[in-house]
Amino acid sequence: MKLDGSYGEGGGQILRTAVALSAVTGENVEINNIRKARPKPGLSVQHVKAVQSAAALCDGEVEGCKLHSTDIIFKPGKIRSGVFDIDIGTAGSITLVLECLMPIAMHAPDTVRLNVSGGTDVLWSPTIDYLRSVTLGALSLMGYNCDIRLAGRGYYPRGEGLVEAIIAPSALYKIALETNACTFVNGISHSSRLPAHVAERQASSAQNLLQQEGYDTRISLETRDDPSTGSGLTLWCGTAGGSALGRPGLKAEKVGSMAAEALIAELRSGAGADVFLADQLIPYMALAGGSFTTGCISLHTQTNIWVTEQFLDVKFKIEELGNGLFRVSV
Repeated sequence: MKLDGSYGEGGGQILRTAVALSAVTGENVEINNIRKARPKPGLSVQHVKAVQSAAALCDGEVEGCKLHSTDIIFKPGKIRSGVFDIDIGTAGSITLVLECLMPIAMHAPDTVRLNVSGGTDVLWSPTIDYLRSVTLGALSLMGYNCDIRLAGRGYYPRGEGLVEAIIAPSALYKIALETNACTFVNGISHSSRLPAHVAERQASSAQNLLQQEGYDTRISLETRDDPSTGSGLTLWCGTAGGSALGRPGLKAEKVGSMAAEALIAELRSGAGADVFLADQLIPYMALAGGSFTTGCISLHTQTNIWVTEQFLDVKFKIEELGNGLFRVSV
């Protein structure tokens, strides 16, 4: 199979989903024009590690998998269990690497243990707490069996975070995520190599906004002395999440309000899946069937649907409902 890596959103997601489903289906895939329109086209370190790790996980072969390459050929073999150590080597996103490997690992004959080092809380990717609490929360309802443990935070630019993902063989089943009736918000406000009041102020700011909206909250504080310096806050309520990262010059109170506002916007919609979870659910829904409602069909979601339909004999249906929501079903 050949895929145009510049289709739709045109980013690394096409690569991650295509490689994952290639391994699951056993079908070879050639991907061209990878991240062609990006400021730095082709594979970054994170993408190289994801593809190499996917190949190791399924005893596959890969051609063209090197930094800045815009064309690869992935030839999967038999998915295997075991322990895999993956060092991204930069602050590249651990969660995006796991996004590629998780659909493969659940098809292994026994438990897969992935030890991944890199960035746990970085821009343009789900935070590790979002993955653990929102993504896995939804996938566990479908029968996905995974435990993700955080050993150390990694922020940009240093990275050096460490995550252990333990994935057992999983048989998915159909699910319908039509509404999110959650009213209790959980969260983690974290920092490393910064004064303790940074995490406290992030949490306090978010809690004030959420309480004004009528939500009970429990935001835990995490202050660390990891090699990487940074801060952030992730909030979640059922199948919706919101997060924000600290940076020099951005007040801790602003980090808290940004995360809270993002979550509140999703909760107000009443959608069964927030806009980011909607995107992530597509390959799993294609394998098991089901439906969800969401407030927005993002270009990421549309692109993931397109890639998934190339590998599996499924056709997604998108309905615009009368309440500002969309229903995606397969």
